[in-house]
This record gives sequence, C-alpha cells and structure tokens, in this order.
Amino acid sequence: MIRRVYFLRHGKALSRADWDADDELRPLTEDGEALLRAGARAMKRWAPDVDVIVTSPLARARRTADIVAEELDLGARVVEDARLAPGFDLRRLAKIVAGRAGDAVVLVVGHEPDFSETISAAIGGGRVAMKKGALARVDFSGPDLANGVLAWLVTPAQSAGE
Repeated sequence: MIRRVYFLRHGKALSRADWDADDELRPLTEDGEALLRAGARAMKRWAPDVDVIVTSPLARARRTADIVAEELDLGARVVEDARLAPGFDLRRLAKIVAGRAGDAVVLVVGHEPDFSETISAAIGGGRVAMKKGALARVDFSGPDLANGVLAWLVTPAQSAGE
C-alpha cells in the first residue's frame, strides 16, 4: 500500500525584525495570504485527495492551513498538532501519520528547516528546499515511512500558475 503525504510550508510571514511579539504569533503578510490563496486553488488539481490537514499550532502555519482548507472544502478537517512546531522530524511525522490511520492522505503544514530535512530523510538523502508556500508530495511504500519517494515539489508561483 502506498501512503501519500503532502508537505506544505507556511506562507510568507512578517519578518522577525518587523515583529516584536512572541514568534509563535507572527502572522502571514497580506501578499503571503494572497499567494497562498491562489496556490490553494491550484491544489484542487495538485492534491485533490487530501483527507485531513494537520498543522503546526504557530499562527502563520495555522492561517496557511485555514486558507487551504477553505479552498479544498476541508474546513472541518483541520487539526493542530504541536509535533509540527519547530523540531519536527521523520519520527514525529510517523507518529502523526500513525495516529491518522483512518485518513489515507494527510497534508502537513509546518516550518523550515524541518520540512526540507524531514523530506530528505524520508527519501534517503539529497538536498530539498521548501520555499515559503511550497507544496511537496512524498509517497511511502511501507508503514514506517522510511523509504519515501519524492513525487514532486512545486513552489507557490508554480502552483499559482505564474
């Protein structure tokens, strides 16, 4: 059985220099939201089979997940999971996916450098660069999520058709 997992890095957020409050509350920019919304509409083609969206609880990731959920009609299928906060890795991904056994296809929303490193570990190495708003699909052939195949990775501009 192939297990499909989509990885979506949160959209463009305010810079840390422009934000003087708790980093966990740092929001997306207006441009970041607009680009995400355009990309999310394209996700209907790129990721039509998503059953659930599991997101980091950080504000920028949660807002990203909510925008995508609106476009994919998955509003009630967004779940926050603290394991997607910074420090996320392949071990945490395996636990998240194992806990979603009833959901065949999971979209996770999180952060860098965790996503690039986790995807690289899942596919046996190589350099992966997840830009803000990038979407990747990894297919796993076993339950341990150790032997993944990177099916594709698109930037926000590519998914929005720019």
